[in-house]
Amino acid sequence: MSQPTKHLYRSLLRELRLTSNQPRAKRNPVVAIHVRQLVDGAESQAALDRTLTEARDFLRSSRIYDELIKRYNPTHGMSQDERVHASARRVGLDTPLEFKKEEGDKE
Repeated sequence: MSQPTKHLYRSLLRELRLTSNQPRAKRNPVVAIHVRQLVDGAESQAALDRTLTEARDFLRSSRIYDELIKRYNPTHGMSQDERVHASARRVGLDTPLEFKKEEGDKE
């Protein structure tokens, strides 16, 4: 493996680590094993370098996109009720408490 290929391989593994949501002990090793098999079974150096570069760039772009979504859209990933409550709080209001009928109450 040439020096640029080693650098690409390590940077791809670094991006895999950064995009993972789980600690190293709980991560599924299948992805890293598959990348290693891809490197070992490469037919041409140029094709391998291109594949590693594209995979690294995809993972990096996905990670940066997720960070930007969280930063500029803080209600992303919330339920509709949580989103309404957060929007009301943003303009200085509070959402009213919903009436919950108790079991002993009759209409």
